Amino acid sequence: MVKAGGEGKILPHHFIKMKRKGIKIVMVTAYTYYQARVADEAGVDGLLVGDSLGMVIMGYRSTLPVSMEEVLHHLKAVVNAGPRALIVADMPFLSYEVSREEAVRNAGVMLKAGADAVKLEGGLEVVDRVEALVKAGIPVMGHVGLNPQRYLVVGGYKLRGKRAEDAASIIEAAKALEDAGAFSVVIENTAREVAAEVTKALKIPTICIGAGPDCDGQILVIHDVLGINPEPPPFARKYADLYNIMKDALGRYASDVRSGRFPSEGEFWSMSEGELRKLRQILRVSNSEAKG
Repeated sequence: MVKAGGEGKILPHHFIKMKRKGIKIVMVTAYTYYQARVADEAGVDGLLVGDSLGMVIMGYRSTLPVSMEEVLHHLKAVVNAGPRALIVADMPFLSYEVSREEAVRNAGVMLKAGADAVKLEGGLEVVDRVEALVKAGIPVMGHVGLNPQRYLVVGGYKLRGKRAEDAASIIEAAKALEDAGAFSVVIENTAREVAAEVTKALKIPTICIGAGPDCDGQILVIHDVLGINPEPPPFARKYADLYNIMKDALGRYASDVRSGRFPSEGEFWSMSEGELRKLRQILRVSNSEAKG
C-alpha cells in the first residue's frame, strides 16, 4: 500500500502538509518490532509508542505506573523496524510535569533513541513545556480531551466536551498548544462537535481517538484494531479477531505436543548413519570404561 505522504521518511511537517491537502492521517500504536513492521508495510502514516503499553503490554490498571525505561525499551524495538512512518513516543507520567528542564532532558532521550517526535498530555498547564521542547528542537504532539494520565483528577475515563464550558476549555487548550509550537494534537474521547470545532480552528492537524470523524486523522491502539484485546473500548473498530485465532492456534499446538503429533518429519534434523554409528561406538567404550 502506498502511503499518502509520498516517497521518503514521514516527518512532523508532512502531517501539516497532509492537513492542507485534505489527506486523512492514519496512526496506530506500536510497541514491538513486528507490530511496527507490519503496520508500516500496511501503509500507516504514524506509529505511537504509547504509554498505553502499561495496560496492553504490562497489564497495569492504568498508564500511571509506566516509566521512561519501559517506553524507551519499546521505542527501540519500533525504531529497529526502520519504519517510513513517523515515530512518536509518549512521555509517561512525571517525565515532563516536574520542570521544563526535566521535560527537555527526557524528551531529548526519546529523540536520541530514535523517536521523530514526542507526545505529552494536557492543555494550558503544559504550554510552557511544549514551548521549551520546541525551542530545543523537539517536535511535539499535543493531547487534549480525555487525558488518561489525569484520570484520577477528573474522576475516571469520562467523555469530554458534553457541556459547553468543558468544550470551550478543550478548544482553548488546543489553540494554546498550537501557539506553543505543537505540530499536531490528539483529541481523545471527546464529543464529535468539539473535535470538529478544534479541527476547523487549528492550522495543525488533529488526530482523533474516540472523537468522531471530523478530525484530520485517526489513531487506535493496535490491540483493538487486531482484536487482541477481548474488551476493546466502544469507539474502537475490530478488524480481526486475533485473540481467538491465537487461542485456537496455541490450543492446537498444545494438543499436538501432548498427542505426539508435533514435531513430525521435516520439523527436526537427524545425524547421518555414519556419524550415528561413531556416536554409538563412543558411548559403548565410555560405558565399558565406566563399568570397569
